[in-house]
Formats: sequence, C-alpha cells, structure tokens
Amino acid sequence: MRVLVLGGAGFIGVHLSRRLLAEGADLTIVDDFSRGQDDPELAAIRDHPAVTVVSADLTSPATWAALPHGWDQAYLLAAIVGVRNVERDPARVLRVNTLSVLHLLDWVRGEPRVFFSSTSEVYAGGVDAGIVPVPTGEDVPVMIEDVRSPRFAYAISKLLGEAAFLHAATPTGVRAVVGRFHNVYGPRMGCDHVVPEMALRAMGGEDPFLVPGADQYRSFCFVDDAVDAVVRLMADDRAVGQVVHIGDDTEETNIGDLAKLVCRVADVSPRILPRPAPPGSVHRRRPDLSRLRSLTGYEPATSLEEGVERTVAWYRTRYAPT
Repeated sequence: MRVLVLGGAGFIGVHLSRRLLAEGADLTIVDDFSRGQDDPELAAIRDHPAVTVVSADLTSPATWAALPHGWDQAYLLAAIVGVRNVERDPARVLRVNTLSVLHLLDWVRGEPRVFFSSTSEVYAGGVDAGIVPVPTGEDVPVMIEDVRSPRFAYAISKLLGEAAFLHAATPTGVRAVVGRFHNVYGPRMGCDHVVPEMALRAMGGEDPFLVPGADQYRSFCFVDDAVDAVVRLMADDRAVGQVVHIGDDTEETNIGDLAKLVCRVADVSPRILPRPAPPGSVHRRRPDLSRLRSLTGYEPATSLEEGVERTVAWYRTRYAPT
C-alpha cells in the first residue's frame, strides 16, 4: 500500500507513520520539519527503507505541483495547533491550515482515500452555550462563540476543512474521512499541551502547583489508541463521507484530579492551587463514540493512568531538569 502522510513529522504523524510502517506500507512523508529535527524517533522513521521524505511547505503551490499521484491513502495531519501558537498568530493559523486543505483538494485525484484531521474545538462553543449535549455526537450544531477571538482561529480553520472535504466528495470523487480528535496526548506532543505541560512543571519542582481550569472536565485519549481508530476508519468503506469522533469516552477526568495524577506519577507532592480557566476554554468535553464503534469495533485500550505514566516517562528522559 502506497501512503502519503502530510504532516508526518508532527505529534500524531510520527505515531501514525510508525504504525503504517509496521503494517508494511510504502510511506512518503511531507513536512516542513519545523519541529523534531533532533528527535531520534523521527530520525528512525526517516531512515526506514520504506520511507521517502519530502521537506516542503504545504502552503506553496510548487510543493503540490511536484508531488506524484498514484496513492492508496493520504492523511492530512499538517496544521498549526496549540492554544499558545493560535493566540500568538491567529492569521498564520488560518492561512497555513486552510491553504493546506485547499491545495490538497486542487491536487488530489480520485484514487486515494483521504483522512482529514479535525478537532472537537469545532463544537466547543455550543457546549458552554448549552445547545450541545455531553457526551457529544457528530451531528450536533457547530458554533464559534466569538469570531474576533484569536483562540477560535484554529476551530474556524478546521471547520473550513471539514466543509471543504465533505462538499468536495461528490463532484470531485474525493473519498474523504473526517476525524475529530478529542484531547489526544502522549509522547512527542511538544510542551504546551496540558499533560506534558503539567509533567514538565511537576518534574521542575513547581510548588505551589498552579492548575488553570481545575474545575473543568476532559476525556483524554492516548495517542496509540487514536492512531488505531484512524487506521480502522481508513480501512472501512462506510466511513467515507462521514465525520467521526475519535477519542476515549470510558473516562471523564477533572483537571484538578489530572494534576494530582501527573504529580503522583512524577513522584512529587506539591500544594495544588486552582486558578481560573483560560478565556474561551470549554468547561466539559467527552465524545460519544457510537459511530466509531459501529463502523470499526474500536475500543480504547490505554487507561489514563497508564497513558500518563508512559508520557511522563518519555518527557523525563528528554526534558527533566539536570
């Protein structure tokens, strides 16, 4: 199977690439490699004999003009993510994330099945507005609370991507699967997301330990489980043309309790100090995975405690203070 992974050097991209290689795929990874240059796990993938690496900018038409056709599958994972990145430069988020989608749709032909990586942020505004239930299925109204807020630029870019792929499916023959990720975490996800960010502060000895949004709730999904869901969806014809939630609905965790778990795994006992949640941060998030289960038989395999242990261990080996 010939597979194109756009954004293959990113967090989910590396884990997905490793899984696809284990299943015998011929892989081409396209990325600008703006992160992970010194990552031995990424280096091992790049050096694999079944991998072709293309270092390129997906917002440039020249990149797409140079890409060959003839793929069995294509995954669009490339995007600017993370609240800090989004709030720092929302215009860049909109430009990069939407141009990658539109160029892919101009380039793609009917042969590959395409996976588009979306996010639960597209409906987050509706949860706090009281019009979206929790657990949340795929067919709820989507809502942008304040189009002027930098924080919502990411959700807007992903909404455009969802609409573009779903509307393009019939006239262009694109066979797209839209996967909405819900709080995926694990090794290699950078330092700005909640689990690694807490882990690094805990290992650094922060005391008191500040916990913004300690009264909020999330359902966290370990990255290996999320990748398993993606691979299953891409193997099922019934998933084409659908939006499918990807996550772990077996546990819903209070953020204050998450902080206690991370500190315990990191072997520290600071005083936990709750702080107000960041503006625009949804109070509660938990997916309804009925559609994913009915299509694929997927079940999450990694408990939050096990996933946090594996994540903290990875960050300890690479970022722990000396």
